[in-house]
Amino acid sequence: MDRIRVGIVGVSGYSGIELARLAAAHPGLHLSFVTSDRWAGSFLGEHIPLTSDAAALRCVPQADGLHRLGQAALVFLCTPPEVSLDIAPKALTAGARVVDLSGGFRLAAEDYPRWYGFTHPRPDLLAEAVYSMPETGYPADRATVRRARLVANPGCYPTAATLALLPLIRGGVIERDGIVVDAKSGTTGAGRKATEELSFSEVDGDIRAYKVLKHQHTPEIERALALGGAPGARVLFTPHLLAVRRGILATAYGRLRPGKSGADAAAAVAAFAEGRPFLRAVAPEKVTLHGVTGTNRALIGADADVERGIAVGFVSIDNLVKGASGQAVQNANLMLGLPEATGLDGLSGSA
Repeated sequence: MDRIRVGIVGVSGYSGIELARLAAAHPGLHLSFVTSDRWAGSFLGEHIPLTSDAAALRCVPQADGLHRLGQAALVFLCTPPEVSLDIAPKALTAGARVVDLSGGFRLAAEDYPRWYGFTHPRPDLLAEAVYSMPETGYPADRATVRRARLVANPGCYPTAATLALLPLIRGGVIERDGIVVDAKSGTTGAGRKATEELSFSEVDGDIRAYKVLKHQHTPEIERALALGGAPGARVLFTPHLLAVRRGILATAYGRLRPGKSGADAAAAVAAFAEGRPFLRAVAPEKVTLHGVTGTNRALIGADADVERGIAVGFVSIDNLVKGASGQAVQNANLMLGLPEATGLDGLSGSA
């Protein structure tokens, strides 16, 4: 197939590195430029083991990269929200389409002051942006993604939490209120930065909650559920930092609806996963990080305790692949009219 030119802004972060690997090996994409102030002037292959011609691609400073936006049909933004909000309009003006991996276009405008600490400067683009978690949409949504100029790629926690909850809500197994999500992520989920709290000596052998009751992914989980056909769901979300490099395991609890059972929960998950190339319905005990690391897969399991009136959903994903760069490529495939699994179905991971 003819390869489509794409660029990556912010290639030296964890999501950017993973995305460069995926794009370089993708049969339908040609990596035409990458930006990084940290790696400026060096070749991409000096930092990432690549076997394609992308290894000889020279990294350019972010400021210089702005002049190259029009050279690509699609640009991936692996940048903080404030940076994405500045670059996305410039990329669109230059004629490129955009997949934004930040939280810059994921919420309603009124949610940004509380959850992100700033007033959204481009409510017009926010209204245009298409939030796309491919497994949750209806066929009409795929047509919307195909036409979109700007796609907001979901966050890692919302991806895991939504995939754990949506089968149970759609299947009529749990109520939409009183939902609790307990999720644990590897340290790469915090970004590639040197801080005391993320140093090896601080995280090794430990686990702790963070951003308790104020994590910006809380409203995103509720929005993702609403867009997936479950409006009105209310979620209490608590993230935890796990002493591993990558991976997320989310455990979601909901109030069991009358007459429903563990068999109904398992059947709802199986029905939801059917026909979706990256979803695997498994027993709850088989939902592991090892089963998804390095892949775009999500393992999903569920069960229920009828006596206590509780159903539990489980999901594991790789936070850097399905939770970020893999899903970004999946969305790019849909935008560009390529088969959804192109460049992703060969990721075998560790299991």
